[in-house]
Amino acid sequence: MAELKGRKLIASRCAKFFKDGDFVNLGIGLPLMCVNYLPEGVDLWLEAEIGTVGSGATPKWGEEDIDVIDAGGQPASVIKGGSVCDHETSFAYIRGGHIDAAVLGTLQVDEEGNIANWTIPGKLVPGMGGAMDLCAGVKRIIVATDHCEKSGRSKILKKCTLPLTGVKCVTDIVTEKCYFQVGSDGLILRELAPGYTVEDVLASTEAKVIIPDEIGVME
Repeated sequence: MAELKGRKLIASRCAKFFKDGDFVNLGIGLPLMCVNYLPEGVDLWLEAEIGTVGSGATPKWGEEDIDVIDAGGQPASVIKGGSVCDHETSFAYIRGGHIDAAVLGTLQVDEEGNIANWTIPGKLVPGMGGAMDLCAGVKRIIVATDHCEKSGRSKILKKCTLPLTGVKCVTDIVTEKCYFQVGSDGLILRELAPGYTVEDVLASTEAKVIIPDEIGVME
């Protein structure tokens, strides 16, 4: 099997957080890729704010059902035994604390576990969707993101500067360079992606990084 890199590696690593039977919500974009990398023997109930319980793998173009799409308008699927519900019920799952984990993309995330992922002041955006509800109601918030902006500036900050979506809610951060666990005193570097060093991560991270004695390998 070819070595995974970039966003595929991020999605694959995030999928390894899940346990068999977990009830999980995946944000649009990169987080939705996680369904394509679930470990063998791990079956999930994937919930989408649009009203799907039991979302499946992303179908190929030409094999899609035009009546089944994800929150980003892309082709989606529903597994055997899955169901469709109204928005009221969908958000009751989230706000009621029934979701075990959520994977979200972000604009910024910081060392305190704050996340800013819904707006840039002065730019037109469609709205925050269900992100704020997820940050308030889900037990584990996993951020899946490119390590830096296209400009080269780190997205992993000491303190978010954009309007916050959630406060001190992020538990894990996965980028194409590494996996951080959010700790009480900073971000703990748990794993490095192949081809990257501790020095590479420190040079591209504004947040405080704690280096443990042992660091694993992302895969």
